[in-house]
Amino acid sequence: MRIGFSQGLGNHPWRDAMNHSMQIQASLHPNIDLTVMKADKSVKKQIADIQKMIDGKADIIIISPIDSQSLVPIVEKAYAKGIPVILLDRKIASEKYTTYIGADNIEIGRSAAKYILSDSKSSKEILEIQGDDNSSPSVERSKGFQEVIKKQPDAHLLMSFKGFPAEKFKNTLQSIGQKKLYVFAFNDELASQAWSVARSMGLENNITFIGVDGLNIKDGGIQMVMDGKLSATLLYPSGGAEAIETAIKIHQGSTVPKRIVLGTTIIDQFNAEIMKNQFDRILEQQGTIEHQVEAIEKTTNLYSSQNILLQWSIVLLTTLLCSVAYCIYLIYAVKFKNKELTLNNEKITIQRNQIEHIVDELKESNEARVNFFTGISHEFKTPITLILSSVDSLKENDQSKAKKSGYELELIHKNSNRLLRLIDNLLDFRKVESKTFNLRVSQTNIYDFSYSVYRDFENEAKKRNIKFDIQSNNKNQDIFIDRNLMDKVYFNLLSNAFKFTPDNGKIGINIVEKGNQVIIHFKDNGIGIPKDELHHVFQPYFKGSNNRKNSSGIGLHLSKELVELHLGKIEVTSLQGTEFVITLFKGNKHFNEDQLIREPDLIDASLLEQEPYYMSLEPELTENMNTDELRYTLLLIEDNRDLSQFLKSKLQKEFDVLLSDGTDAIEKALTIVPDIIICDVNLPDKNGFEICEILKKDLRTSHIPTIILTAMDNKESYLQGLKSGVDLYLTKPFNYPILMQSLKSLLFNREKLRYYYTNNINQVSNGTKPFGDLEQQFVSNLNTYISENLDNATFSVENLAESMHVSRVQLYRKVKAIFNENVSDYINNFRLEQSKIMLLGTKLTISEIAYKNGFSSPNYFSTVFKNKYGTSPNTFRKSSTED
Repeated sequence: MRIGFSQGLGNHPWRDAMNHSMQIQASLHPNIDLTVMKADKSVKKQIADIQKMIDGKADIIIISPIDSQSLVPIVEKAYAKGIPVILLDRKIASEKYTTYIGADNIEIGRSAAKYILSDSKSSKEILEIQGDDNSSPSVERSKGFQEVIKKQPDAHLLMSFKGFPAEKFKNTLQSIGQKKLYVFAFNDELASQAWSVARSMGLENNITFIGVDGLNIKDGGIQMVMDGKLSATLLYPSGGAEAIETAIKIHQGSTVPKRIVLGTTIIDQFNAEIMKNQFDRILEQQGTIEHQVEAIEKTTNLYSSQNILLQWSIVLLTTLLCSVAYCIYLIYAVKFKNKELTLNNEKITIQRNQIEHIVDELKESNEARVNFFTGISHEFKTPITLILSSVDSLKENDQSKAKKSGYELELIHKNSNRLLRLIDNLLDFRKVESKTFNLRVSQTNIYDFSYSVYRDFENEAKKRNIKFDIQSNNKNQDIFIDRNLMDKVYFNLLSNAFKFTPDNGKIGINIVEKGNQVIIHFKDNGIGIPKDELHHVFQPYFKGSNNRKNSSGIGLHLSKELVELHLGKIEVTSLQGTEFVITLFKGNKHFNEDQLIREPDLIDASLLEQEPYYMSLEPELTENMNTDELRYTLLLIEDNRDLSQFLKSKLQKEFDVLLSDGTDAIEKALTIVPDIIICDVNLPDKNGFEICEILKKDLRTSHIPTIILTAMDNKESYLQGLKSGVDLYLTKPFNYPILMQSLKSLLFNREKLRYYYTNNINQVSNGTKPFGDLEQQFVSNLNTYISENLDNATFSVENLAESMHVSRVQLYRKVKAIFNENVSDYINNFRLEQSKIMLLGTKLTISEIAYKNGFSSPNYFSTVFKNKYGTSPNTFRKSSTED
């Protein structure tokens, strides 16, 4: 089978990769004769090359066009002669071809736009750098990119360049200045040129560059992502191997689709190294294939030479028997070689399947990493909520000239550091993986350093009554450490100790000088670590089987890496608790000179040894509090100790606040029946959506307004909240005044609804105003049963509860919650409303009306009526008649 390939463009690594992959694939099929002709951007030469292929009666022609218009006549000519034509990478302005193979360039443009829009920054300024021609990839990529960008109100396409006019690009950057900017270039080469211009202006750190091609070569897209020049590159497969395989199918008579789309993917800092490793392995396999093809060619040449030698032997020896024997030998040799070739082809097939399996594993690994970093980002939102709420509280205190709360200042400090450490852990983990850490060690008093960290955890120890102490056999011992990195180690170890040590437990730090080493012990009497899992403790993402806490699993791994950077070691034992032991060398001989710096001495620990100010989280009762004032009951369901106590301290000024960590939320709600509920989503037992749905479906609690607080702000979570019956959905971080106003609005709306029920009894009963929820159905049933027993003077609350299929207590609580009155008063008011209607619309006597509405006597009816409406029934009827 003769295949002709016309390569329109040349002198580009991506085109070379296409040619190379096509030649390798063709070499696997001995019956294929592949001819590659390079036009080197000359349309005239490409037309001439295709004409040669037609004249040479090629079985199949593969074309990578220079442009879409000029080649239409020659391509249609080949197609008309019955020669299958495969278009590769670029299209033409005609449908007269067999099939087109290439990536979906519109989707590539969309993917680049979606990648930019996935950035958390709200407003996005964007530049587009197109190719310098009107080829289908350039046109379609721009179309897909601008289609997505124009739909986003916060994304602005400032300019689209044709090719790369460096001076114009530079002027554009100067006009934009130091703003955050995104640049999408249609190939990695254009992206590299744009980066160089930005680098010369010192603006490269303000610009996010995205390219296309993703070649695994020196200065290729993958290398530029790993070097930090590009934030991402879109892998753009050449399709050379696919073109040969498609040509074989066509030649064998198989039907192929009009368009064969090649898959693409985004390569960024999270998967660049993995993709590079996989491509290196593929290149290694291709090299093996090439060596095997060369061996086949050598064998074939050897066979030819042996055949010639055989002929000469026949002539020289003139012995027919010898020549026949020699020919038989050669035949068996060829069969043996063909068998070897078959085995090699099977090995190649197995290796290809293995590569595909590795690619699938790569996708799963990448997905796991993305999920991990998403989980970490959600952990940031609760600390941010506390910080912003505390700042708002301080502003209110300043405005009112009240005494500032020491607790709130402590909370801001604590959660600011917590947020900073979470972010640092995330960044440090990436640094550890890429081996880019650089130590900056300085002489440090290890006891003073340890004591300063110890003080950060004292308040937590006091709150939980944990015995927390620090000891040293030499408080004057100096060693060389990177204070910033060692602070992360201390914080991770102590955070774990406090996380897994119960209240009233014990945690200790013991510093021991021993020979030329300093040994630091961190010991607690917490839940410990299972013995068979100790060797996994320092592995990334490890989580113990007895760990029920939220944990990212990178803290201990990061601590081990940081200690080993100091050429020290960290060990762990677990017996009635857990003990981590860090061993560090004295002196600075084990560090390089460029790692040594001078830093100010730490504050002497003795100056810090005074009782810190600590504010109790229990509510303070003021002398002038009006205990008789009507206060609403609020149930706060939140498992974060700091946030729940903070909100309680704020909300208890206006509400009776009850707390639940989520484990007993439903039981408390059904027992207390609060006026309003605030609920977190991520809880240890049932999540907030499940709790809300259960309470909204229960008659006892269905009327209670519910506010959901969550760090999840995606559309799916909003939809789930609506389905579960949530009244209000607030995302963290939230503004405290907004939360307070939301509480008041929900309670005000409930009062409006209560007023409507109380003043429109007949409308609910008669169904003139339809209701759809559980409360409306409850009121309608309630009024129906009372109406059916209106003339029964012995009809009691117990009879009504039995008719409603609820207990007397449940009926009382429900009526009290909806109408703010007890059941007996509600029945009397219902009877009085019916009496008013009869007084106005019938000629029945006062006594008849009294008995028809369940009053035991006319005198009692008149007394109750006058107490309710300020006038007797008879006077009411006369005054209404006169009007």
